Amino acid sequence: MTADRVTGPTIRPRRLRSTPAVRRLVAETDLAPRHLVLPMFVADGIAEPKPIASMPGVVQHTLDSLRTAADEAVRSGVGGLMLFGVPRAEDKDAIGSGADSPDGILNRALAALRADLGDATVLMADTCLDEFTDHGHCGVVDDAGRVDNDETLERYAAMAVAQARAGAHMLGPSGMMDGQIAVIREALDGAGFIDTALLAYTAKYASAFYGPFRDAVDSSLQGDRRTYQQDPANRTEALHELELDLAEGADLVMVKPAMAYLDVLADVAATATVPVAAYQVSGEYSMITAAAERGWIDRRAAVLESLTAIRRAGASIVLTYWAVEAAGWLNER
Repeated sequence: MTADRVTGPTIRPRRLRSTPAVRRLVAETDLAPRHLVLPMFVADGIAEPKPIASMPGVVQHTLDSLRTAADEAVRSGVGGLMLFGVPRAEDKDAIGSGADSPDGILNRALAALRADLGDATVLMADTCLDEFTDHGHCGVVDDAGRVDNDETLERYAAMAVAQARAGAHMLGPSGMMDGQIAVIREALDGAGFIDTALLAYTAKYASAFYGPFRDAVDSSLQGDRRTYQQDPANRTEALHELELDLAEGADLVMVKPAMAYLDVLADVAATATVPVAAYQVSGEYSMITAAAERGWIDRRAAVLESLTAIRRAGASIVLTYWAVEAAGWLNER
C-alpha cells in the first residue's frame, strides 16, 4: 500500500522566482543607465591621465582625456556627469581663489564640456572649496582654526555663479554649511541663472569611506570635518537637514555615502518632495574592487547588486564610479 503523499504548502512565493522572465516581470526595482551619474576628476598641470592608486580604474583626467571620456559616458546613456577639479598645489590658497576664477581648472573643464555636449547630458559641478584651499577644508578658516560658516557662504555664492557661467546645468553644494542652498539660490537668481538647478548634499556624513577620494583630489586636509559634516551616529538629524534644504529651494537632495546609510536614504526618500540622489563613494567603490581583485566576490554581480540596493532604498539617481561600465552591462540586457 502506497503511503499518502504529504500535502505541500498552498502559498508558494517561489513561483514568482522560477525563471528570469518571471523575475523580470515582477521586479519591484529597476536599474537603468539613466539612473547613473559619473563623477569625474580633472587635474591641472598633468600631461596624461593619472591613475588613482587607491581607486583602481579611476583617473585624474587632462582636459583632453576628460572630453573623450565624457563623450563615451554620454554615448553609454548615463544620466549625467559630476565634475571635480584638482588644481596644482601652488594654485591653492586660504580662500580657494581658483574655485571662482574663470581660469580655474574646474571652470575651464565645465566650459569645454558644455561646448562639446551642449544639453545632451546633465553637466554637474562640485560646488565646494576643499580641492582649492591650501588647508583642505570646505570653507574659510578663522584665526581659531574653525571653518567660518558665513564667510564660507560668500565664497560659495561666487563659486556657484562662476560655475553656472561656465556652463553647469546643476550645482552640488557639498560643504554642509548652514544656509548654503538659500545663499547660492539667491546668488544664482541675482546673476540671471534662474534655470541652474541645485542638488543639495542634504545628508553628508563625516565618513571614513571618503579616504580614497582624498587621494583623487590631492587633498591638503589636516584634521577632520566633523564640525560641519554629520555624525554617523545620527539618523533623525538628516530629516531636519532635508526640511531646511527644501525650504531654501533645493531642486534635488542627496545622501552621502550611500551603502552604509541606506536607512537614512530610505528615510529621506520617504519624506522628500523632490528627486533623491545617493553617492556611492570612493571607499565603497574601492572595497568592492579590492575584494573582486582577490577573487573573493564576483565583481559584476556585486556592483549591480550594490547599485540595485541603493535604488531599492529610494534613490532615483546614483552617483557611482562604475556608471559607464554598469551602463554597458545594463544595455546588454
